[in-house]
Amino acid sequence: MQFTAKQISGFLNGTIEGDPDVEVAELSKIEEGRPGSLCFLSNPKYENFLYSTQASVVIVSRSFEADQPVKPTLIRVDNPYSAFSLLLEKYNEALKQEHKPGIEEPCFIHPSAKIGQNVFIGAFSYIGEGVIIGDDAKIFTQVYIGAGTQIGEGCIIYPGVKIYHQSQVGRQVVIHSNAVIGSDGFGFAPQADGSYHKIAQIGNVIIEDDVEIGANTTIDRATMGSTIIRSGVKLDNLIQVAHNVEIGANTVVAAQSGISGSSKIGANSVIGGQVGIAGHLTLAKGTQLGAKAGVNSNISEENRQWHGSPAQPLRDWLKASVIFRRLPDIEKQISALEARISNLFQGADK
Repeated sequence: MQFTAKQISGFLNGTIEGDPDVEVAELSKIEEGRPGSLCFLSNPKYENFLYSTQASVVIVSRSFEADQPVKPTLIRVDNPYSAFSLLLEKYNEALKQEHKPGIEEPCFIHPSAKIGQNVFIGAFSYIGEGVIIGDDAKIFTQVYIGAGTQIGEGCIIYPGVKIYHQSQVGRQVVIHSNAVIGSDGFGFAPQADGSYHKIAQIGNVIIEDDVEIGANTTIDRATMGSTIIRSGVKLDNLIQVAHNVEIGANTVVAAQSGISGSSKIGANSVIGGQVGIAGHLTLAKGTQLGAKAGVNSNISEENRQWHGSPAQPLRDWLKASVIFRRLPDIEKQISALEARISNLFQGADK
């Protein structure tokens, strides 16, 4: 796909400096630009790359003033970052159009399954009994969808995803490769002889609209009731969400975090990487957890930042961090004081 600078400028409501007919066929970072590519300059610290880049077109701010001659054609817009993001979105949509509606072979679709309009199903996928797939969904190769599962309109389910029976997936949900939805919760009852008896997990998983789930993330089905991911939630790769967890709307969770069973995360929370949340806890709306935080008690105050393990309010954690860094010096001071005190007592004894 090739576009001229004039076409792109018209789409972005920008103004052109340079050749309006120069063509681009790809997007790139400004430091890696090459002929036929388009990039943007938003952060002033990257300005030096503008004078050396081989890119054909660069998006800049309307107020930008170059210190040196510029070879690429410039498109001036109000916000270069937002403009480039819009182009990335359109470019991504164009790539997705490569998968036209239809059902590739071989794959298995149970006769009772209901498939909506304009649905794409890739080869080697399995669609179980009573499954409902909404209009405009894209189900890529080697996807498993268990019996009774519902997939909403416009969902994109990438290769290798496994969705167990009775799961409910809302509209415009994106699930990346090898994620597992609805696997058994970790429930085992200890026995008198020291062994463990498995507790049947008879609940399901509910994923509401506009959720995105990263690769290799797992969301366990509830023991009873539902594990619920509310609308607008964004989950990174390699996250564990245990049985009966509820994640509030528009919460974001970074990679390698784990949320233990029956914990409730408030809406609009931000959870950093490698965070651990113990079971049966409630975290207030707007909670922000720094990377590697360990949460072992309820958080009732909204919109607070917490860090450390065990997690504590940011201000307390910062104070504690200062003291922690000084511990070697403090230990030396204590040893010196002990020695002086010991010498004083020895002198008194004489």
